Amino acid sequence: MTATDSLLGRFFCEPVIAGLLDERARLQGMLDFEAALARAQARCGVIPQAAAGPIGAACDATGFDIGELAAATALAGNPVIPLVKQLTAKVGDIDAKAARWVHWGATSQDAIDTGTMLQMRAVLDVLSPRVDALCDRLAQLARDERGTGLPGRTLLQQAVPVTFGLKAAGWLDALLRVRGKLRQARGESVVLQFGGAAGTLASLQDRGLDVAQALSAELALSLPALPWHAARDRIVELGSAFALLTGVLGKLARDIVLLMQSEVAEAFEPSGTGKGGSSAMPHKRNPVGCVAAIAAATRAPGLVSTLYAAMVQEHERAVGAWHAEWDVLPELARLAAGSLAQMHVVVEGLELDRERMREHLGSHGGLLYAEAVTVTLAAHIGKRDAHALVEAASKQSLAQSRRLLDVLLEQPRVREHLGVDELQALFAPGSWCGMADAWIDRVLRSHVAGTAKT
Repeated sequence: MTATDSLLGRFFCEPVIAGLLDERARLQGMLDFEAALARAQARCGVIPQAAAGPIGAACDATGFDIGELAAATALAGNPVIPLVKQLTAKVGDIDAKAARWVHWGATSQDAIDTGTMLQMRAVLDVLSPRVDALCDRLAQLARDERGTGLPGRTLLQQAVPVTFGLKAAGWLDALLRVRGKLRQARGESVVLQFGGAAGTLASLQDRGLDVAQALSAELALSLPALPWHAARDRIVELGSAFALLTGVLGKLARDIVLLMQSEVAEAFEPSGTGKGGSSAMPHKRNPVGCVAAIAAATRAPGLVSTLYAAMVQEHERAVGAWHAEWDVLPELARLAAGSLAQMHVVVEGLELDRERMREHLGSHGGLLYAEAVTVTLAAHIGKRDAHALVEAASKQSLAQSRRLLDVLLEQPRVREHLGVDELQALFAPGSWCGMADAWIDRVLRSHVAGTAKT
């Protein structure tokens, strides 16, 4: 059973990634290490050439009983101990002489860590084009909606005008940085683990480095400067990259959820049969994809903190801290993948009510433009006096439910310096967006440059 077969599985993950991280895949990763180790050692003359074939033939996860291995793992302390025992027996059924060379010179952690790295590489290779696709869609939104004005909101209150294109560019900018972190983790942290009992490969005598290099080539995994049994920064970097992805997607989701509130109603997740309904209220349209992404972003920090805590390991091999990583890193990858799948659907089908956004720019008497008036007036009467004058006018506007523009037009000190046309221009829907277009262009250039590197 994969993670997506559970009741909540498809809410938090998705089938392809779930298949790369299920128990069968975990087992196959360790077996791929064992098969490659035999081939590498045969190439180096450490074990007989004839042994590699039978060992490789037996390294098929479908031939192992995961339930039986799980029971044995609870007693052994890690899954490799019973796995090697069963693998040796299976190889012996093929070639009794080859069986003596199974797992030669390696330790359990070599198989588990390298198997994990093979899984993480596969996950990152699937996620990478999906992140690219979401970046492309956000870039399109930034371009297409650069002229779509709406209220900017700080502390959940209307502040000054922004554009939806700028919001999309902000989401894109963050996702581009995370894409860089994922690429960095793929290039620097996905490496071979092969050190034997205490990192010296002493059991291979003077052939240890030769075998390590051959094994690195067999698995197409980079060979680090030395084994890293108790140095876990690579695992932390991978987990942190996944957590950053869930966090960035959670921020995007949170913004859309807030824009989707009934009282705001400026943007909406795509709807569909059976999507976003309520068991009690037939009128509701709930933000399902965003909810999943926010939930994932809420769970990720606690998980990644476990990886940071597990960095403090004892001497050459850990007592418990290494074991704490086993379920945590795959779960972070699942959450990141599930969140990415959900938000791709949301962003791809995002519905915007541009007229509603425009109406909100003029709501509350046009108070969003108070800063524009203050800055313009300050050039004539100074910042302190301008701020006090516009603040008083804003309070009067709210108290009397009148437009701020009309209140200001009645102020002699304002009319002394600003004419009717100048004041009206300050309250125009497309005014006071500052450097929004410039920021959008800068992010779009970054997107183009980053895409060219792939």
